[in-house]
Amino acid sequence: MPTWQMAHGGEGASVDEPLTEELLHELLEAPSPVAFTEAHGIAHRDLAEYLNQLLDEKGLKRSDVVRAAGLNETFGYQIFKGQRKASRDKVLQLAFALGCNLIETNRLLKAAGVNELYCKDRRDAIILFCIDRGLGLQRTDEELYRFGEETLGA
Repeated sequence: MPTWQMAHGGEGASVDEPLTEELLHELLEAPSPVAFTEAHGIAHRDLAEYLNQLLDEKGLKRSDVVRAAGLNETFGYQIFKGQRKASRDKVLQLAFALGCNLIETNRLLKAAGVNELYCKDRRDAIILFCIDRGLGLQRTDEELYRFGEETLGA
């Protein structure tokens, strides 16, 4: 599968990511949607699966991430095992604890079955800004509080 470099987030930052327009063209040219999704390894990914993939990719320990996210240890482990659903804010707390970029954060939200971050929503705009600037969970909560928005709760 060809990979294109897509600049994302600040100067010099990039992630290997196929361009959406290119993928759309390939999808429309494919003999079937199944052939396209199989060729590109696109499958429904649940939250636990993606959380564990990110742990591996980033070389992090689940216990450290759960603690950094400010989650109850038992509840956090149940999320990672797929035994409990997480609210949107809990998923965002995990995204910050994992050091996720904007793409990874929205993928986590989607895998959790909740709304992705939306820049036309004031609270989401603040969160998006903080993620893009590499601010941590505590700093993000401070910014949300400063602007009179509900904090993530860590």
